[in-house]
Amino acid sequence: MTGTYVIGLDQSTQGTKALLLDGGGKLAARCDKPHEQIINEQGWVSHDLNEILSNVIEVTRLLLEEAEVSPDLVSCIGISNQRETSCMWRRSTGEPMDHAVVWQCSRAKDVEARVMATGRSDEIFQKTGIPLSAYYPACKMAWLLNANREEIDDPDDICLGTIDSWLIFKLTREQAFKTDYSNASRTQLFNIHSLAWDEDLCDLFGLSKSMLPEVCDSDSLFGYTTMDGLFAEPVPICGVLGDSHGALFGQGCHDPGMVKTTYGTGSSVMMNIGEKPITSSNGMATSLAWKMQGRAEYVLEGNLNYTGAVITWLKKDLEMIQTDEETEILAMEANPADRTYLVPAFSGLGAPYWDSEALAMMYGMSRTTGKAELVKAALESIAYQITDLVCAMEQDTNIRIEELRVDGGPTHNSYLMQFQSDLLQKTVALSEYEELSGIGAAYAAGISRGLYDRDELFSSVKRTHYVPKMEQRVRDEKYRGWKSAVNRVLMTGEKENHN
Repeated sequence: MTGTYVIGLDQSTQGTKALLLDGGGKLAARCDKPHEQIINEQGWVSHDLNEILSNVIEVTRLLLEEAEVSPDLVSCIGISNQRETSCMWRRSTGEPMDHAVVWQCSRAKDVEARVMATGRSDEIFQKTGIPLSAYYPACKMAWLLNANREEIDDPDDICLGTIDSWLIFKLTREQAFKTDYSNASRTQLFNIHSLAWDEDLCDLFGLSKSMLPEVCDSDSLFGYTTMDGLFAEPVPICGVLGDSHGALFGQGCHDPGMVKTTYGTGSSVMMNIGEKPITSSNGMATSLAWKMQGRAEYVLEGNLNYTGAVITWLKKDLEMIQTDEETEILAMEANPADRTYLVPAFSGLGAPYWDSEALAMMYGMSRTTGKAELVKAALESIAYQITDLVCAMEQDTNIRIEELRVDGGPTHNSYLMQFQSDLLQKTVALSEYEELSGIGAAYAAGISRGLYDRDELFSSVKRTHYVPKMEQRVRDEKYRGWKSAVNRVLMTGEKENHN
């Protein structure tokens, strides 16, 4: 093996990141390329699959050019991908039959309603670990089949998959139709107990197992690619993970009880729960973390829609700030005794409350509440929401969480990170890298290829630690105030529904 570099490709909602890791697992270079967000008058969100494929190849070429690294020095490739985004293409020609239906898109609500009417939603939850929803690929794939029914001559010629399987199929020149366990477990078609596509669920959604990819270990050999001639000799793709799972692996959360939070537009809080699935009683989803070296591990996950998006709201809609960095300055200037809370239920409340009709509320203002206090309340709402999920996970598992590992843009805000540590009364560990999804997939590939020693790799990662400084009494008072604000939001929603 002559290669000394690993490439991590993170195909995300807004674009594609290519990451170059050296022989020691350090990030050496990064290159990004956005793709078009196709949104029609009905609000449907789509992506052009051929554009995504072209961008993956182009961003890989640009990465190596800008880093001045010869393609001959690349040992292997790992792929992380936006989860739940669903694709449909012809096996015989490799051509898409439609745009990809993006995870954010709710066009498959009619499919959800039809399946809900069968009375089998509890069966779906018990088998897959996730509640019936048009958010997941099962409904989206059923919609794609129905929308393109007249174009289907041979059902066995149809491929349905997530973005990872599309890229693997095309990058290997149609030699491999595969996905990994983390992505499969988020489709609502995969039985997380038998670790196989569930034929009854496929029938329920009107699909055939023959349309779905082979499910492989996340660190297996998925195939070889020349990246459209970029590599003189084909390079193995040997690490594939859904983006949140990639971040969990990249954070080194490999033991039960270890938790990571990715702070982005929304947030994914994910907890490694080990080799046995746990069914949540607090609104969490259960899925596969990954299956590596033949061993499957599970996670609990909670997702929030409005975390970093709250900062965007302050900036673009309220025009209270010009830059994200101002939130830290204003929060530190604000009156620490101010008791204003923002409950950012702009699209309802998700886990652990699950009230889709809830409305956002600013609660607890006084006559002296000003701009700085409102910004502080918005910033703190991020930490309160994540604390809710971490507490729910502890209740579900009876595992005491000792540390929260974090990544994403908002983690550069030291006020937010310290407040998060104070609320949780736990250490918050900030990774030296933001790009944990792609890095996690690259780590998995490098370990699989034998380039990296797993223990050495993760022991060398640098982290900044925040430890609790707030008195327990003060913390408890603040958190009770948050719960009171949330309860008022929930009660207001109940009153409006009753009226």
